[in-house]
Order: sequence, then C-alpha cells, then structure tokens
Amino acid sequence: MPGRTVRKPSNPSNPSNPSNPSNPRHPWKQNRSRTIAMAALAVGTSLVLAACGSTKDSASAGSGGTGKVGVVLPLLTSPFWQSYNDYVPKMAKSEGVDALKTVNSNSDPSQQITDINNELNQGVKGLVVAPLDSAAIEAGLDQAERKGVPVVAVDVAPDKGKVAMVVRADNVAYGEKACDYLGKHITSGKVVQIMGDLASVNGRDRSEAFRACVKKNYPQLKVLEIPAKWESDTAASKLDTLLNANPDIKGIYMQAGGVYLAPTLQTLKSKNMLKAAGQKGHIAIVSNDGIPQEFDAIRKGEIDATVSQPADAYARYGMYYIKAAMAGKTFEPGPTDHGSTIVKLPSGILEDQLPAPLVTKENVDDPKLWGNTVQ
Repeated sequence: MPGRTVRKPSNPSNPSNPSNPSNPRHPWKQNRSRTIAMAALAVGTSLVLAACGSTKDSASAGSGGTGKVGVVLPLLTSPFWQSYNDYVPKMAKSEGVDALKTVNSNSDPSQQITDINNELNQGVKGLVVAPLDSAAIEAGLDQAERKGVPVVAVDVAPDKGKVAMVVRADNVAYGEKACDYLGKHITSGKVVQIMGDLASVNGRDRSEAFRACVKKNYPQLKVLEIPAKWESDTAASKLDTLLNANPDIKGIYMQAGGVYLAPTLQTLKSKNMLKAAGQKGHIAIVSNDGIPQEFDAIRKGEIDATVSQPADAYARYGMYYIKAAMAGKTFEPGPTDHGSTIVKLPSGILEDQLPAPLVTKENVDDPKLWGNTVQ
C-alpha cells in the first residue's frame, strides 16, 4: 500500500536486540540490577543505623526474671556487712533468685567497678550492688546498661547512672534521730559526730542532717566532726586527738557502729572516759547499724541508742527488686505492702525507704529486730 513502510521482523537471537534476554538492556536485566542495588543500599543503610544507635546487648536483655544474679559487697570488715552477706543466700532462695557467690570489693571503689565488669563477663542477667562511692559507681552502672543488665543498688544511692531501684533506709532520718536523742539528753556542751565517707551519699545525708538538726533545734550543743571514711583506725586516732583537746565532750554520734563501735569504746576506755549510763561522767553515745554488738553495748550501758539499719530487709528486697527488674516490672512512688515508702530522688531514681527504728534500752530485746536473730 502506498505510503506504508514495511519493517523486517527483528531477530530475537541477535545479542544486540533489546528483546533478547541476554542483552544487558533487556527490561528484566535492568529491573533486576535496580533491585540488587536497592537491596545493597538498604543493607548498608541498616548497618549504618545500627552503628549509630544503642549499644545495648539485646541478647542480655529481657531475661524474663530468670538467670544468674551477681551480688557485689562494699566490704566485709563490718559486722553489719557480714550479716548482710549471710542473709543474701537465704533471701535469694526465698525470693527464687539464682544468686552467685557474693564478691567483696574490700572498700575500694575502683575494685568495685572491676568486680561489676567481671560479673557481667560471666553473663549475669542481674546485679545487686552496694556502692562504695556514689559518683564512681556510675562507670559500672553504665557498663551494665550497655549489656542490658538491670541493677539494684543496696544501702547507697548513686549520684548518676541507671538502677531499677535503690533499697535503702532514710539516711537523713538517721542523722535526725541521733540529733534528737542527744539533744534531749544533753542540756549543753560539745558533741562529736564520727562521720562516714562523704563520697557516699550516706555519709553526706547523715552528716548534713545531724548538723542541721542541732543548729535548728538544739543550739546549746556545739558540734565537732571527725571525717573517718568508714575506717576504724581513722576513727580511733582522730577521736583520741579530739578528746585530748576537748576532754569535756558530752556526746558522740557514730555513723556506723559496725566499724566505729569497737575503736570508740576502746579509745574512751584507754582514757578512763567510758562510764556506764547513769554514772557521773557518762558520755551519751548514739550509733547507726543495729548489729548485735551495739545491742550488747546498750544493755551494758556503754552506749545509749542505735538506729537499726535492716540488713535482713536489704538482702530480701534487693533480691525481690532484681527479680522484678529482670522480668521487666516497674514501680511507682508511694507506700508498699511491706511497711515502707517508694520515693523519687532528685536524680529521678526510685528508692524504697525501708523502716529503721531507734533502739534503746527500752526495746533492745525486741525479738523482731534483726540484730537479735543472728549469732
């Protein structure tokens, strides 16, 4: 027909023919190339995003409440921590927690970080730690968070770092109770507080609370202070020096009977200043811990009172909360079903403030006090 051009049929076997599947320009080839390129890009992108995201070890997270639990102690030179150590396996069993043998950091904050890392390297699914230094412990807490391992802090709250719960008594109340007891039993004069380590929030809370309470409520008392870092030798030597310069001291507040009781009584005895309650020249003494040795000293009249820090409850609820944390359970501020109150600290951390009663000669034989249930 005029005006129409007749085209010769293409040869499908010709490699240059676009319809030939062997031709790189074939639509199937081009689509496949684009698909491969896009897949490669997606993989590369996911790798970059993974590298830029959380470093949490997901294999360690979400143990469902099961798995090994590491328990790190601050020291074992105090009868209080010896008692806590004895309670740990008993309370772990009662709470259904598979706790490893406890590790003693021996009063060394750096060693405590190493101990935490060692426990994490053993594959623990939870940690219960009694921090030595409220600031230094952050390095260990960060390492645990990177591994996806929850931590419960016992006795001392960290300044920073993530913990599922702090199990602790109200340490501000410790200082206030000691202040009130001495203020009500001493009309005027000098009192000394043998302080703990001020690198620990416990030492700071007790010291500041005692000092503020005396200033506000008992201005007739003059406070002298001994920073003793939870060290018995330091307490003994500094108390000896202080008594030489101030033989008229009327009262003593010991922030840790577990480490300060024996050296304090020995120092007073060496100066012939250890008089029983009711005798002329008796120095009123209030302590913290609630160990059996303090109870015996109260019965003898060597000291007057102590605040019972609950070693048994520390162990029990340390295990309770770590099991809950491993199962993904969370808590809110408010009263608990075990006679305590959960509060939110300024750092945002939750703290279960367990009861810590004042013990005097009137209630020292109460069988409910943990200090009367241990050898």
